Amino acid sequence: MNRIENASRRGFLQGLVSAGALVLCVRAYPETPGAAGSASADPLAGEGFQPNVYLAIARDGSVSIIAHRSEMGTGIRASLPRVVADELDADWARVRIEQAVGDPKYGTQDTDGSKSVRLFFDVMRQAGASARMMLVSAAAQQWKVPAAECATDLHIVVHRPTGRKLGYGELAPAAAKLPVPKKEEVTLKARSAWRYIGKEAKNYDVKELCSGQAIFGQDVHVDGMLYASVERPPVLGGKIKSLDDKEALGVAGVRQVVPIEPFTPPHGFQALGGVAVLADSTWPAMQGRKKLKIEWDHGAHAGYSSEAYKRELQAAVRKPCKVIRNAGDVDAEFSRGGKVVEAEYYAPHLAHAPMEPPAAVAEYRDGKVTAWVCTQNPQAVQGAVAEALGIRKEDVLCHVTFLGGGFGRKSKPDFAVEAAILSKKTGRPVKVVWTREDDLRFDYYHTVSAMYLKAALGADGKPTAWLHRSAFPPINSMNDVNAVYGLPRDLNHGLCDVPFAIPNLRVENGAAKAHVRIGWLRSVGNVYHAFAVQSFADELAHAAGRDSLDYLLALLGPDRIIERSVLPADYPNYGAPYEKYPIDTARLRRVLELAAEKAGWGRQKLAQGSGMGLAVHRCFLSYAATVVRVDVGDRGEIKIRRVDTAFDAGTVVNPERVRAQVEGSAVFGASLALMGEITATNGVIDQSNFHNYPVARMTEAPAETHVHLVPSDAPPAGAGEPAVPPFAPALCNAIFAATGKRIRELPLSRAKLV
Repeated sequence: MNRIENASRRGFLQGLVSAGALVLCVRAYPETPGAAGSASADPLAGEGFQPNVYLAIARDGSVSIIAHRSEMGTGIRASLPRVVADELDADWARVRIEQAVGDPKYGTQDTDGSKSVRLFFDVMRQAGASARMMLVSAAAQQWKVPAAECATDLHIVVHRPTGRKLGYGELAPAAAKLPVPKKEEVTLKARSAWRYIGKEAKNYDVKELCSGQAIFGQDVHVDGMLYASVERPPVLGGKIKSLDDKEALGVAGVRQVVPIEPFTPPHGFQALGGVAVLADSTWPAMQGRKKLKIEWDHGAHAGYSSEAYKRELQAAVRKPCKVIRNAGDVDAEFSRGGKVVEAEYYAPHLAHAPMEPPAAVAEYRDGKVTAWVCTQNPQAVQGAVAEALGIRKEDVLCHVTFLGGGFGRKSKPDFAVEAAILSKKTGRPVKVVWTREDDLRFDYYHTVSAMYLKAALGADGKPTAWLHRSAFPPINSMNDVNAVYGLPRDLNHGLCDVPFAIPNLRVENGAAKAHVRIGWLRSVGNVYHAFAVQSFADELAHAAGRDSLDYLLALLGPDRIIERSVLPADYPNYGAPYEKYPIDTARLRRVLELAAEKAGWGRQKLAQGSGMGLAVHRCFLSYAATVVRVDVGDRGEIKIRRVDTAFDAGTVVNPERVRAQVEGSAVFGASLALMGEITATNGVIDQSNFHNYPVARMTEAPAETHVHLVPSDAPPAGAGEPAVPPFAPALCNAIFAATGKRIRELPLSRAKLV
């Protein structure tokens, strides 16, 4: 009799397409990279000419380029290799991209913070140019001519006086014997000679992605593995008081029930603890988990409830807080009297909710671990697994799969730690699969924030004083149980770096203790700080009787580079040197004017119930301005008709991928603004799936999104995150224009617009 086996959805679809029939009894998996010893820790091992860790050229002329960052839809797996290929003058059709395992030799592999291109643009140019120079030298030696007479064309070296040519494959063995040029000896191409950089290019992996051959974390299969579903403490820091696993062990296919020890505070990237049910496939593991009978000791956070905590934060920002930036004398200016405007804003916890929940496979053997993880940071996987198992970091081999979304969640490797712990306990490879419910209930949540703003307006309606207080449980609470204030990197995010020309300005940070795991989410603190700052700017415009665009341009003041000295002494500037990436108000003005122009700001009279709003913001060293046009129906229903975003990210490697990131930011921003909210009752997260933590569907997402990239010779800056922050305030300002209702609290699902 045929036996129904564990078939993945991807395997089911592949079988359906290839066979043209419905087949359920065939086990089908895409090949897992690294499974059964099929991949080396060094993907370029044995590839011939390898002048650096990112590049190799084989005797047949094929070029292998390492992708050391994680691919989650941004296109980075191709973008950085194209920089190498450009400087190498390689034929892109002869390039093969190899995914790197976790290894410090590649530099940082943490694919978040919108810094992949910024950090490695010059590194990759150097890698390609060094190889190009070595190939030229090898050809010159073979021809016995000066290297200055030789140049590269597409995949060949040419002797210009005679027209002789040699292919890269022919030259690779000789080039491999030459010394690698020093950095100062390398000549980079002129911008005008770029072949690939700045040009549109499709995703390198589009065929595999569309045909179901791409390997995501949920797809990994290793022979002999067990599948684990983990019941975790419902409250952060909870512990098991009693466990009855008899019914769970009675489920067909369940092999073991294994407790996971609770973390030792601070939690960091440790496993949360709990009880794992291990089985022959995911279904019995999940069914067995439902049969567990656990009594929990919920611990210190059992009293945490969102509404009460919201009131705590709001009370905190109504009083003086810790000063982090102070210019002029705000108090003296407020005491003069005149028109004063005050407003409070609130943004809730958010979940990452990537389409692919976390998943990892780990195999512990002889004191070493091999893991396959949909991770944004394989080196963090190495470190966290090594610490949990008491082994050396270099004894953890982490293969990186594709990621079905990340948004910052998958740079936290707690789910990989679970798989490694369970493999050591069971002596078999273990695959840990998180359900959507796990994903939402046990996330590293984007922090909640209450904010208070106050401004004094002069005779011209412009602010003469500006006060901004923000209280939020900080990200550093994952590493410090006593952390209540934001670190400079948190305060950097749109709070202490307000670019307005205001003579008296004070920014303060209120204390807030974390009761859930806090982590970074796409755009981090810029999400709530931009919401408050840009919404308040719009409020001031209306208080002054001014057009919102004109007023915001006036707030920016004259075009200038904001002096480093006026910012806090510990201002981190997203980890970049300020002299190379200063705050430039001319670039803010440019994107704001461009977005308004493209949206037709002020050129048309809108119907009743329709409105336009705008916002502008700098973060991750890029500049973005967004104009949203919205219709609000008779019953308060919101239709986002059009979004125009002008975006200046400096030098852009692949405009098509950047444009896609900005388009995605509008959909992501719509989800957060319209309906994004995580709450807790007695320490337990209330949301569990998309029915109560919805994301924008086609009817809620913007009907039209237009992206306007600003040509720039400035150094490369961030692309994945900077267009998210201005969306929510632009949308809320548009709703005010349409209805006269001011939105000061997110999500909009809480607002009553009629």
